[in-house]
Amino acid sequence: MSTEILGFPSGATEGGSSSGGTGAPVLVGCSHGTNDVAGQAAIRALLDDVRATRPDLDVREAFVDVQQPEVADVVTHAVAPRTPGEGQAGQAVVVPLLLSTGFHVNVDITEAVSPEHEGRGPEHGAATAARALGPDPRLAQILADRLVAAGTRPHDAVVLAAAGSSRSGAARDVEAVAEHLRAHHDGPVTVGFGAMATPSVRDAVAAAREALGAARGEVTTTPGGPSDAAGAAPSGSEGEPARVVIAAYLLAPGFFHDRLLEAGADVVTAPLAPDARLTAIVLDRYAEGVAALPGR
Repeated sequence: MSTEILGFPSGATEGGSSSGGTGAPVLVGCSHGTNDVAGQAAIRALLDDVRATRPDLDVREAFVDVQQPEVADVVTHAVAPRTPGEGQAGQAVVVPLLLSTGFHVNVDITEAVSPEHEGRGPEHGAATAARALGPDPRLAQILADRLVAAGTRPHDAVVLAAAGSSRSGAARDVEAVAEHLRAHHDGPVTVGFGAMATPSVRDAVAAAREALGAARGEVTTTPGGPSDAAGAAPSGSEGEPARVVIAAYLLAPGFFHDRLLEAGADVVTAPLAPDARLTAIVLDRYAEGVAALPGR
């Protein structure tokens, strides 16, 4: 695989230093991958912000699906033996650009940093995987800002919409963020998933709309939302109809965000990236990973 495909940073080569000349482990930012151009740009912007904040670090991009290069390939090159006279082999920390623990974190990335991975031997340096970005109170702060930007009112019902995972730990992570978000929003906050977990986002939106009507003694008579016998929508404390708002718990635009727009909510917020607080979380996860490497 060519160095161009592997995305070596400017000035680095396959056989050269893998840590920018500082001895710091390579930071491998690993996202899911997407065919959506705007989604690709959002993740790239996040990593560019990491580079700008820490110009001393060698920051590389990797993926678990859809895009190239694959995370295992990036790790293998990052920890490969260096050329003579340049010291020991490099080290790497994979920071999952993923919001929850799940299959990609527990399996794909875990296998990618294993010293037993195909193509690695005792001459290669060590690699480790950091935690997922969530749960983290700062993510709830970003979500709260996205809600404000979307015009969410205090009495609106919010559905925190995550991509979803078959792993139970992922659902717990999302619920932990929902609990943080409740500190920022006065109205009800519930959770829905795009796939692999229940309730689905569409079902969570329908349940939130029904709950808004029930709270005011109304019944749902149309697919568009609850209404009373006179056809009036429920009103909040500010005298305006309460709405259902999806808080998109996604890093970037793409397939799942497009599906949220079709889930029946009145408002859907923008994804999270890029944001300076995300950059800070990435670097915090990297620091935790560095501390876990041998000899650190």
